[in-house]
Amino acid sequence: MNYRHAFHAGNHADVFKHAVLLALCDALVAKPSACFALDTHAGRGLYLLDGSDARRTGEADDGVEALLRRRASPALARYRGAIAACRAQHGDTAYPGSPWLLAHALREHDRIACCELQPGEAAALKHQFAGDPRVGVHQRDGYAAVSALLPPKSGQARIGRGLVLVDPPYEAQRAELDPVLAALRAGLLRWPQGMFMLWYPIKQRATVQPFLRRAAKLPAKSALCVELMVQPEESALRMNGSGLLLCNPPWHFEETLAPLLPALRDALAPRGGSHRLQWLRRDES
Repeated sequence: MNYRHAFHAGNHADVFKHAVLLALCDALVAKPSACFALDTHAGRGLYLLDGSDARRTGEADDGVEALLRRRASPALARYRGAIAACRAQHGDTAYPGSPWLLAHALREHDRIACCELQPGEAAALKHQFAGDPRVGVHQRDGYAAVSALLPPKSGQARIGRGLVLVDPPYEAQRAELDPVLAALRAGLLRWPQGMFMLWYPIKQRATVQPFLRRAAKLPAKSALCVELMVQPEESALRMNGSGLLLCNPPWHFEETLAPLLPALRDALAPRGGSHRLQWLRRDES
């Protein structure tokens, strides 16, 4: 793969994805028992937005930097606090990847596994968490890790609660959707009580709808589709927004998202963005 997330770190998709990820983590740690998080496509864990890769695209200017420039919404306080904590530790241009956010949000008795296939990115990730015994870094294919690392264990005991984040680069475009759905299906069958969060890009609605129809057939008790658009959906040449497929989200999680989504829309697309929530399957029990 040629993909490097450093080109896109802190863009609108990252902000959306990471704000929701933190909300899921907060729901997990609301209960005292240990939990587990698996990040299948972890990247390097930390990015500098003044680096040459990030400045080549400048995508963070319309993402995290735009959000930080605008009036603070109470709904975004959790996300803004995580960015501030990261920058206090790593400098004013730092941006946390999902592994850093998971480590920031979870507790000492929780466990995290991060998978990254690219050698350079995996080495940076290992260096980042060399002193954190909670975090295991695996240089391996993230899709295969879903079957290999689930259900999670701590010693001989299984960990019943947790989250799997699947955030692939989509270098293969539409062809990536087949392994994505296969990994989700395998993970849900191996760990049916786990929460699964899949990020996907949105260029044209015609591509997304067949994918969501297939996703609705996954063996999850409930499945929630959450999307944030920052541009109209007509252009096939750019990522106009992105979505999250949440399998087995926390009870009443849509109520948590209700103030968060319009706050993200106003911060990232003040001239005409949109958002939506759609239940693909809902457990009423």
